[in-house]
Amino acid sequence: MPEATTATGLTAGQRRERLVEVYHEAKDCQKCPLAATRTQVVFGNGNADAELMFIGEGPGAEEDRQGLPFVGRAGQLLDELLHGIGLTRDDVFVANVIKCRPPGNRDPQPAEIEACHPYLMSQVELIEPRVIATLGNFATKLITGSPAGITRVRGTPQVHEIAGRTVFVMPLLHPAAALRTPSLVATLRDDFASLAALLDQEPPRGATPAAMASEPEPDQLGLFG
Repeated sequence: MPEATTATGLTAGQRRERLVEVYHEAKDCQKCPLAATRTQVVFGNGNADAELMFIGEGPGAEEDRQGLPFVGRAGQLLDELLHGIGLTRDDVFVANVIKCRPPGNRDPQPAEIEACHPYLMSQVELIEPRVIATLGNFATKLITGSPAGITRVRGTPQVHEIAGRTVFVMPLLHPAAALRTPSLVATLRDDFASLAALLDQEPPRGATPAAMASEPEPDQLGLFG
């Protein structure tokens, strides 16, 4: 029986092959100054057919050393939160807005984001998640296209068109923020419970109206080894 095609017109096997090609393109990327300071590109890892994809901001020092996202203390908390809803890293895909560590963990600059954006959009297109969870303020504002800050929108699902796909977007606090403020861990647990419920819903059909999305805030998988 022939392998079924999906929204991309590719079979699951073809999508995985293309994702590996994108990884190799990113691995040798020289499109921005971060190429000169990185140890290695942190493309992302997890399940290439995941229904749930996490997007963070960028690699830190340990991620830069290992070439994998969320491997430090924030990654340990992410693993714990996933376990709490019956999932592991093998069930999801984890990536970042930018694939190289900014010096001193500073915020990514516009040219760096622009250089990495095609890689991120290719990941969304080829993995075909139904739910994208944005971790922290930076990723949330970029993916939703809204100035609303994470403290206002966290835990409330939105619907957006990302890379030609209509998906649920669930803004979440960044695990690193919860490590700095332990009282936020309980908030993250509650929001992960909502995330699990979202995965049980039917795929979204229409994007969040722009007026709602932009209301201002009042205050690596074995494939890539």
